[in-house]
Amino acid sequence: MFAGRTFALVIIRKLILKCKTQEWIMKSRIIVTMSSIVSPWVIVSARSTISTLHGKGRLYSRCISSQHKVAWRSLFTSSAFSSFLASCNRGMNNVLTVRKAFRHTSTEEEDFSFHLTPSQINDILRANELSHAISEFDGKNPSSVLKFESNHLAANTPMEDRRSAATCLQTRGMMFGVFDGHAGYACAQSVSERLFFYIAVSLLSQKRLEEIESAMESMKPVLPILQWHKHPNDSFFQEVASLYLEQLRVYWQDLLNMDMEAGFTIEEALIYAFKRLDSDISLEVQAPSENELVRNIALQVAFSGATACVAHVDSIHLHIANTGDCRAVLGVKNKDGTWSALPLTRDHNCFNKLEILRFKREHPPSEEDTVIVNNRLLGVLMPSRAFGDVRFKWSQELQQSVLGNSCNTEALNIYEYALPNYHTPPYLTAEPEITYHKLRRQDKFLVIASDGLWDMLSNEEVVKLVGDHLVEANVQKRQLAFKKPANLGYMQNLLLQRKARHIQSYDQNVATHVIRHAIGNNEYGEIDPERLMAMLTLPDDLARMYRDDITVTVVYFNSDVIEAYYRENE
Repeated sequence: MFAGRTFALVIIRKLILKCKTQEWIMKSRIIVTMSSIVSPWVIVSARSTISTLHGKGRLYSRCISSQHKVAWRSLFTSSAFSSFLASCNRGMNNVLTVRKAFRHTSTEEEDFSFHLTPSQINDILRANELSHAISEFDGKNPSSVLKFESNHLAANTPMEDRRSAATCLQTRGMMFGVFDGHAGYACAQSVSERLFFYIAVSLLSQKRLEEIESAMESMKPVLPILQWHKHPNDSFFQEVASLYLEQLRVYWQDLLNMDMEAGFTIEEALIYAFKRLDSDISLEVQAPSENELVRNIALQVAFSGATACVAHVDSIHLHIANTGDCRAVLGVKNKDGTWSALPLTRDHNCFNKLEILRFKREHPPSEEDTVIVNNRLLGVLMPSRAFGDVRFKWSQELQQSVLGNSCNTEALNIYEYALPNYHTPPYLTAEPEITYHKLRRQDKFLVIASDGLWDMLSNEEVVKLVGDHLVEANVQKRQLAFKKPANLGYMQNLLLQRKARHIQSYDQNVATHVIRHAIGNNEYGEIDPERLMAMLTLPDDLARMYRDDITVTVVYFNSDVIEAYYRENE
């Protein structure tokens, strides 16, 4: 079957080369909706005769000639932006280097091939694996998080998803986040490294804020407020570190001026932190700057966008803050051993009736037929809440003023256009929707993922994949707990039993296991090796047609700690 598909793709490549000589093709721009499965390959020939724009329906071009690329595009570094505020936990994983030959850059390549060895497939899928086990006891307080596992797989080049995980050192709890960028990665990158600080600062007492400010004034060491749990490939914008720290300091000074003895509740802290960071992103790009590099980054952060889903776990208290269409789903184990999915977020898009009602409240009746067009905000943007995206928040005069101030929009990959029916901005907000859930005995894990996963799999399918993987891992653990010494016959018997149960231990990391099924499943829910290989070898100019970036974080809860809590409080 795939031999025919490979032949079809060769024919398509020739069609593309022929069609690209036509001048009208180079001027055409449309939005292509991603297919959730690999459609018949002949369809690609029609799709490939146009210049495709991606990113949740944003009308931004990502095709820039190499001579226009600016230095700041490759400014990722592995160090934290403040040694006295961030304690980064690195080196916990071995990074697998994936050769570029695994992923084709274009259908124009002469040696285009679908072929990958099983080892190469695993290298691609496991290159960004992250796992971290949490100590059961941190002195007096047990942790309700047992461990977490995460991974992501790119479709865009460069990848636009980001993820974060951190332990709060000055308050209780852990935070986990997934950030889905569009029109570029810059906004998702900025939010992923800043939002947790804003939340952590919002949760500090007035006394602790005063201590931090006093230490900063006297230039004395300040105890870190976060311990990051990061993969070495997850990085920071080092070049704007001082700007970010200055803005964070202004934020906690404002909190001090509010003089709230009781402080924020967790719900209030999450909402306030989301809104304040989005406001800072907007203000930073408007402020004059002599540093062209810093200004360029601020421009790209503000004019791109990102959705965000953040979980805060403290004992049995779970709070989810969601802005956009990432999703958080709880894995619940039923008494009969089956699994149920409990959604903790609602997608913020134009299929959400509550979001449509909100738009109608916030804009005049005369815009009722123009605010939402073709299930997109102003006919362009799919998510109805997001960070950045100042195109949907600023007045047109402000946009023109900022972009007209010696800004090379082509080099910065900012596509200049006028939104239709743009009358009463802002049309977009970063305010999150907060969900509180009190963890129960039957709640076993939490899945947070970008919409690239949910485009491929349902909530129930994801929870079943994680739940079955957890059961399998426990079975294997018990099998390995055999009495020593074990003879070869006993070991062979264990292997035969495993084979008889048709257990395929592809991945130890459950996030990788989920991603493998998301892109490799056939109609029966089983891995199709040829489909998996094809999805991983799609060239850059085709991959985004068939799937989005996928980021998955799975947080396992400590059932013993949850059980102990209820025993003590019943």
